[in-house]
Amino acid sequence: MAATGSEKQGGEDVRSFYVSTPIYYVNDAPHLGHAYTTVAGDVLTRWHRQRGEKVWYLTGTDEHGQKIMRTAEANNVTPQAWCDKLVEESWKPLWEHLGIANDDFIRTTEKRHTDRVQEFVQDLYDKDEIYKGGYEGPYCVGCEEYKLPGDLIEAEDGTKLCPIHKKPVEILKEENYFFKLSAYGPKLLEFYAANPGFIQPESARNEVVNFVKQGLQDLSISRSTFDWGVPVPWDDKHVIYVWVDALLNYATAVGYGSDQEKFDRTFPANVHLVGKDILRFHAVIWPAMLMAQGLPLPGKVVANGWLMVGGEKMSKSNLTGIKPQDLTSHFGVDAYRWYFLRAIAFGSDGSFSWEDFTARYTSELANDYGNLASRLAAMVGKYYGGALPEAAAAGEAEQAVYDGLSKAVAVADRKIGEELDFQGGILAIFDFVKQVNGYITEQEPWKVAKDESPEGRARLATILYTAAEALRGVAVLLNPVMPDTSQQLWECLGAEESLGALSGRRVQNAADWGQLPAGATVTKGAVLFPRLEEKPE
Repeated sequence: MAATGSEKQGGEDVRSFYVSTPIYYVNDAPHLGHAYTTVAGDVLTRWHRQRGEKVWYLTGTDEHGQKIMRTAEANNVTPQAWCDKLVEESWKPLWEHLGIANDDFIRTTEKRHTDRVQEFVQDLYDKDEIYKGGYEGPYCVGCEEYKLPGDLIEAEDGTKLCPIHKKPVEILKEENYFFKLSAYGPKLLEFYAANPGFIQPESARNEVVNFVKQGLQDLSISRSTFDWGVPVPWDDKHVIYVWVDALLNYATAVGYGSDQEKFDRTFPANVHLVGKDILRFHAVIWPAMLMAQGLPLPGKVVANGWLMVGGEKMSKSNLTGIKPQDLTSHFGVDAYRWYFLRAIAFGSDGSFSWEDFTARYTSELANDYGNLASRLAAMVGKYYGGALPEAAAAGEAEQAVYDGLSKAVAVADRKIGEELDFQGGILAIFDFVKQVNGYITEQEPWKVAKDESPEGRARLATILYTAAEALRGVAVLLNPVMPDTSQQLWECLGAEESLGALSGRRVQNAADWGQLPAGATVTKGAVLFPRLEEKPE
């Protein structure tokens, strides 16, 4: 299975690493759940950029379907006007606020997308992969999906509810066009078996495999009861099912049907990041559509868990939707980016609490990391006038620090860059930060400074240089996670002037010792993670 393209840069092949988030419904403003997936994708793609790889990071908005139409009607505007307002006033500004370095932002109402969707569906129709039929069944407008009776839950009064939105389903009956999804069950199972890492985590893979083994139903790919969607090209009384429309963004955004060269070097995605509630669309319907069109399949589909507040999935419908800005205004953007990936194992559900965020911020960011940087800068300033001293001969204690950085680089690169274990990678880096703090405590440079002998001065220089080099490595490793504070530390270490831009330093080379030159200007600068004020009301 080939899921990466490449292109020539400077005469060498450079990997093209393509990552996507789901495209988000614009029925309301984004909340923490949306930002969680998008920040994860941003950290992953920044990590691969810092490896020196060519990266393409895609996000965007899903703007068709009955749910959007009803929301717009409830707000007395057209669906297009509603989408325009939400995208420009809420979604794009939030991604900019959170430092999301996406390469493209696709909207499914854009002509570059809708024209290609019609072409794709027309091709399937011409290949006899689509036929006309009728269907009646329970439908969740929130999911934009027909539900199987066995999927529903029952309220106390006997009403059948969507298990995700906890709202009553509607019984719809309409004449639709159907994609022959049932024919792809055996092919999908064969593909899953040959590519065991295609669906992650393992629990998600097991769920999908069991679902497909039960037998797939053909997929209704059109709707005729409303008109907010992409028209079916051969029958304008129907619009294309919003999920078929939405899934195709991963192809249309990178040149499908319009820029073959870009498409060839980018598609398919290496990683589709999705919420677990939309896993089946991405792990069953999407690969089946690609198989039918003879296109290559993605590298992997990774389902993150839900963010929980008070035991409930975070969403607007159950009033647990918290604005990311509520947290960034108190903790800062970098701490926000760090916290959710540090506190929650990616792929598992995780509970958010203000108290937990505060405790981790204070202990790990302010006390362990920020205080280490402040102490190092203060001592270099006090004992050497801000000029980084030249290290003398290293001993066992310094060797342990070198080894610790090498381990942190290897573990973090594997866990973040390959396994998408953000928590594991971040913990490896912060274990090293704790190790450096321990080194400083054990070596007691403030006592060594009292020894004015050449041996004493040499020892002090070695301790402070070791701590500075360790922080140089940490700044490189944490740059994809916390870019602003990493840049701040980089400049405080004098590395911007002596080594160049932080973005140009490779994570895989972060453990190469001795990069900071003696004489580099070390400055204290602003506190990386200031003491928190009282929790706002």
